[in-house]
Amino acid sequence: MRDLETLFAKTPASLDEIRIRVARALDRHPLCRDVQFDIVSTPRTRRGSNWTISLQSVAPGALWEASDIVADIQEAYELAA
Repeated sequence: MRDLETLFAKTPASLDEIRIRVARALDRHPLCRDVQFDIVSTPRTRRGSNWTISLQSVAPGALWEASDIVADIQEAYELAA
């Protein structure tokens, strides 16, 4: 059980680190380069998330790709205390 917790543990990151990772990931996708976003701190959920992203200025063709990129990053990182 402990090995599974370690395997699925999220990496702590500051707000600035998360912002940089999201910006770089969106910039790598041709449809998502102009997506604007805000990172919002939230209460911790059962899944361990304590932040979310508010996507803004998303072209209709980029919505799914941007959402997938953000979801992948949310699974990997938690906002450090």
